[in-house]
Amino acid sequence: MDMMRRSRRHVMAIAAAALLMDFALQCAAAAPEVEGVAAAAAQRGAGSSDPSRVGIWKAATPPVGSMHGEFGGNDPVGLATGIRIPADCSINWVDPDSHKLYCFSSATSLVYFLDSPHAFLRRALENWTAKNAG
Repeated sequence: MDMMRRSRRHVMAIAAAALLMDFALQCAAAAPEVEGVAAAAAQRGAGSSDPSRVGIWKAATPPVGSMHGEFGGNDPVGLATGIRIPADCSINWVDPDSHKLYCFSSATSLVYFLDSPHAFLRRALENWTAKNAG
């Protein structure tokens, strides 16, 4: 019985080593893709000193100015509370009724918004209209 356990561990160790070797080879082959991601991040301002434009996910954000959401691209949850919070539209929601695009500054904001989207939009519109009227 003890011999079977050692043999099984030996087979598992060989399989793990083979998987690690395969992973290393795949990583080496993916080097051009990594360079592509770095180029995309640089193109979208990920090297910026502006805190709102840096971070690991900024390679996936739309290029600046390519997406235009309602409320001037400001987060509806922030506007509902009376605060303008700029969003880059990398996190967005399209109203299924009006087909309007709304941009969010964080995924947390979007999740919170989805609990009651019509209420948030109503308050955001009221505040947006009041802020832009004055």
